Amino acid sequence: MKKLTVKKDIQCMACLSCVNACSEAFYKEMDPGKSCIQIIEKNGAAKPMACVQCGKCASVCEAGAITQNAKGVYMINKKLCVGCGKCAEVCPFHVIVFTGEKASKCIACGICAKACPVEMLEVVEK
Repeated sequence: MKKLTVKKDIQCMACLSCVNACSEAFYKEMDPGKSCIQIIEKNGAAKPMACVQCGKCASVCEAGAITQNAKGVYMINKKLCVGCGKCAEVCPFHVIVFTGEKASKCIACGICAKACPVEMLEVVEK
């Protein structure tokens, strides 16, 4: 399974480089609300949060727009997405982007990992 992971031995600087890289790559603008990776505060420290590929979004998608590919990554087919927003509502980590028309989520592409100046993000095969 292909997955974006966070290295535990490195501290996040909360610089938002990963957030900006994601929104820029997929929405052509730097908008933290349109990033599939978010920086949260946990126990007083900044921590990147991205999709863990749990599949809860796929289980509520009545349109069948969310499916798991051969690498284990849940993908949203924009042509099938009807924009109901149920996937964003059920996401336990609140990392599905819903713009009001279509949903998007992390596909473990690695753009955020390449942008991270402290190299705390990586895409791995599990």
